[in-house]
Amino acid sequence: MFKGITKRWMLNTLSVILTIIISIVICLIFLVTYLFQSSVEQSLSNASSELSLVFSGYTSDNSTNFASSARDYVENFKKKEQMEVMVINSTGRVVMTSTGFIPSDETKLTDFEQAKENGDGLAFWNGKLSSGESAMSVTRIITNDSGTVVGAIRYIVSMEPVNGRIMLVSGLIIALGLIIISLVIISGLMFIRSIVKPIRNLSLIAAQIAHGDFSASEKIEHKYDDEIGDLCDAVSGMAKDLQTTEQMKNDCISRVSHELRTPLTAIKGWAETMQLSERGKLDRKTFDKGMGVIIKESTRLTSIVEELLDFSRIQSGRMVLMNEKLDILAEFDETVYMLKERAVKEGKHLLYDEPEAVYPPVYGDRNRLKQVFLNVIDNALKYTPKGGVVAAQVIYSKDEPDIIKIVITDTGCGISAEDLPKVKEKFYKANQTVRGSGIGLAVADEIMKRHNGSLGIESGEGVGTTVTLTFPVYKEGEVRTMPENIKL
Repeated sequence: MFKGITKRWMLNTLSVILTIIISIVICLIFLVTYLFQSSVEQSLSNASSELSLVFSGYTSDNSTNFASSARDYVENFKKKEQMEVMVINSTGRVVMTSTGFIPSDETKLTDFEQAKENGDGLAFWNGKLSSGESAMSVTRIITNDSGTVVGAIRYIVSMEPVNGRIMLVSGLIIALGLIIISLVIISGLMFIRSIVKPIRNLSLIAAQIAHGDFSASEKIEHKYDDEIGDLCDAVSGMAKDLQTTEQMKNDCISRVSHELRTPLTAIKGWAETMQLSERGKLDRKTFDKGMGVIIKESTRLTSIVEELLDFSRIQSGRMVLMNEKLDILAEFDETVYMLKERAVKEGKHLLYDEPEAVYPPVYGDRNRLKQVFLNVIDNALKYTPKGGVVAAQVIYSKDEPDIIKIVITDTGCGISAEDLPKVKEKFYKANQTVRGSGIGLAVADEIMKRHNGSLGIESGEGVGTTVTLTFPVYKEGEVRTMPENIKL
């Protein structure tokens, strides 16, 4: 019937609450019973307290005088309607009652025997009469001056009215307890339902999201601004992020597939063409051109695959840096030199003047840093039109002695204000018309983070883009800790 949170609440919290309420009810019933019986005992005790004044002055065991005094006391007793009075002789036999009914000699008066044994000559009894009626009595011993028992006076009160009142009050207490228990159960179940229902709905929606139905997040609703509401908002936000990531991933797969298909098609086409050389149908010039295309496109394929492998290593935390002390100027100069020929072929200007000053070294992985340089300059050249300029410079000043900056500026198409915050995200590609997988810049940014550096981007649409690479300067004797397992 019940399961999950509701079951645990029923077994734990509710059981404790029920135990407490039931215990309180039982205690109250016992308290009420005690108070009512105590009031009867007190009434009997007050009635018997006057006997010391009525029965006094006996100098000997004078039964006649006691009997006479007892008869006068019984006849003039003012509380006959409230209680019965019995006169008991010294042998324990009832000789007179206010009702006129004398019990048989076989009736045991245990309170009389007990009163004789008690030092104060007083004893209470609570039980059932021979008629089955519940009653309470008090017996007080009457003695003469020498301490000899001359008789006793016994007061009896029916407990039926008192028991009735006790039952009535106990019933009211039990009813109140049941009402409280019902209210606790109802309010508890309503509260649990307010928690379980949205969680159950959220679970169903999460299952739909897990199966790729991101539109299910639109069904998420919450009434209260509480932790459940925060959870609903978090799941809704997660679904939107997953949808965006999934879309970018699909776009990336599509782009990568296209990127791979183009060189593969070129390689296949030229390979088929070059087969003609075996039959003497292909001239040397065409053969050399085909080999050049195959080599170029193979290099391009290798670059794409390596980029994907780097991304996979970063995602899984398996990228290992081979760190050493480096001359950042030499590494960057080598990278620029590699790309100058390409810039000339594309009709673009790649400007860089190596500083004559000696800059302090940096600490990092030579190949990974070259990968960053290649990626940033490659992007600058890709997005710069023919005749445009890509300028690079290395900056080190006494104002900032702890860092070295490499600034690459282009006069390309620029990045919109909307796309600029997202360009370093995985799978994101602002300009779909330019070739690329959309993960190169994300990989470069991650590599910079692992070198305790940064990759900053400033851009204006139609103006151009400036990328700033910041490296911490290596200091002798300094132990550098590289961030580990940073994922995109």
